[in-house]
Amino acid sequence: MATISYAEYRAMRRFPALDGLRAIAAVIVVAFHFGGPRWTWLSGWVGVQLFFVLSGFLITTLMLREEESRGRVSLRSFYVRRIFRILPVYLVVLAATYALAHLNGASARLRESMPFYLLMVNEFAPNQAFPHSWTIAIEWKFYLVWPLLAFVFVRTAFLRRMAVTLLAIAALVALIPFEKDWPYWPIHYVSILVGCLLAVVLHHPRGYALFRPLTSPLASLAVSVGFVAVHLSLPYWPPAEDGHSELMIGVYAVAVAVLLPAMLASGLPTKVLSWRPLVFVGERSYSLYLVQYLAMTTVIALVPSYAGHSTRLFVATTVLGLLAADLLYRWVEQPMIGVGRLFSGREKATPTTPAATSTGTPTGTSTATPTVAPTSVAPAELSELSELSERTVPATPVLIPGDRR
Repeated sequence: MATISYAEYRAMRRFPALDGLRAIAAVIVVAFHFGGPRWTWLSGWVGVQLFFVLSGFLITTLMLREEESRGRVSLRSFYVRRIFRILPVYLVVLAATYALAHLNGASARLRESMPFYLLMVNEFAPNQAFPHSWTIAIEWKFYLVWPLLAFVFVRTAFLRRMAVTLLAIAALVALIPFEKDWPYWPIHYVSILVGCLLAVVLHHPRGYALFRPLTSPLASLAVSVGFVAVHLSLPYWPPAEDGHSELMIGVYAVAVAVLLPAMLASGLPTKVLSWRPLVFVGERSYSLYLVQYLAMTTVIALVPSYAGHSTRLFVATTVLGLLAADLLYRWVEQPMIGVGRLFSGREKATPTTPAATSTGTPTGTSTATPTVAPTSVAPAELSELSELSERTVPATPVLIPGDRR
């Protein structure tokens, strides 16, 4: 069956399956946190690796295309967009968390960790009054360091950029045995770098040729079935002392990296993941992740009998969390993304040419058919790629079992 050519891949301005993947990852983490033993088979804790690989892949793809089109990556523009994408919702939810803690007479614990939360070193906070926010700190530091490492110190060379990525992965793996207080933080950066490596490989014609066979509809279905099998097998892996292992996380990150090229195809998996309710949840997954503990606390306050991890607490938290997430998405996320584009200069991009426009799909929706445009990416297309990145890169993945929170 037909596969997607390198030119078609380079012309794509949307990766239609990613909102669906984000939706599934966001919901299974809520199930992991609040669903109790009945939902352990979903292995919601490992969803963090899916989000991390996606972040590395999308951010690096965006920067590679900008570098090729404009000759360099604008770090100022990149950092401005990241600040306005990540921080406004994060700070709103952090403030709401503090207000709730104050009303409950428990603000002292949160106040002790507040400097860590404001400096984005959440994973090293002395106590975890905002427990799931460590993932934001992981991604934030990736955003700060990776553009410098890969697009300032290394310019344009495919092999050198691959070598730098592989060396960074090796260095982080070597750090793992020496980290005693929070032993697994390096492996999360490895997952992000696996996504970065995938983006670098797919950006080069010879690298893309290695993955092109996965982009046929039949291969896409086979890879999807294999990925689901890997995911569902996680509870049967030999457990590490604290409930997870570097090997398990590493294998899962590689499995996600194999899945992503298959999701470029216009087959059944992409159509399922482009289902409108999944897209709706996926677009709001960042806010849903952030508000989940506030939603859980509200549910228990309204219905005390729901206290204790259970299916009904998971479902009620998801529904209430989505309602709050929709408000945050409309009133905080989207306006602040627009401000970030304005301050970064992206709003000044010239209009797209007819050959480069999409096939009428409204902004924020997905289509299973890749948009075909010229192989080189024009500045206006980079504006859409920026929007794609801001819409599809999750900033806050999920809590894993066995960590010190």
